[in-house]
Amino acid sequence: MLPKNQVEQKFEQVLFLSRWLMAPMYMGLVVTLGMLMVVFLRDLWKYALQIMTMSAEQVILVALTLIDLTLAANLLLIVLFSGYENFVSKLEIDDGGDRPDWMGTVDFSGLKMKLIASIVAISGIHLLKRFMEIGDSVADAKFGETELYWFVVIHLTFVVSGVMLAAMDWLSVRSAKK
Repeated sequence: MLPKNQVEQKFEQVLFLSRWLMAPMYMGLVVTLGMLMVVFLRDLWKYALQIMTMSAEQVILVALTLIDLTLAANLLLIVLFSGYENFVSKLEIDDGGDRPDWMGTVDFSGLKMKLIASIVAISGIHLLKRFMEIGDSVADAKFGETELYWFVVIHLTFVVSGVMLAAMDWLSVRSAKK
C-alpha cells in the first residue's frame, strides 16, 4: 500500500480536529439546561404559593408541567453526554463511581431511540394536559377542536416515526447478524 501524501494527511487531521467545533454547541446545551432549571424553579415557586387555592385537577396539570420540563432536561442530558462522547471525545473524569450506567454505552442508534422516546413522552404529556383542560374556558379559548386535532396528529406522527425508527434499527441489527 502506498503511503498517504502530506496533503491528504493534513486534510484528514483537519477533518478529525473539526469535531471540536461541536464543543461550543454542547456548552450551549449546558446553558439551556440551566435555563430549564430556572423555569422549573420559577414554576415550582409560583405554583407552591398557590397550592391552597388549587383544585386537584390544577395540581395534576402542574405536576404534568414539571414532569414535562424534567423530561426535556433529561433529553438535553442524553444528547449532551452521548453526543459529546460519540462525536467529540470520551469523558474521562473521576466521578467517584457516580457515572450513570448508560454513559459511554449509548451509540448513535441508541441516541436516536432515546430521543424519539423522550419526544413521544413529552408530546404525550402535552396532549394529556390539553385534554385535561377541556371545559376550562381559558384553555378552550386557546385550544379549540382544530388545535386538539392537530395535537393528536402531531403526537401520532411522533409515535409512528418512533416505531419506524425502531423497525429500521431492528432490521439493521438483524441483517448485520446474517
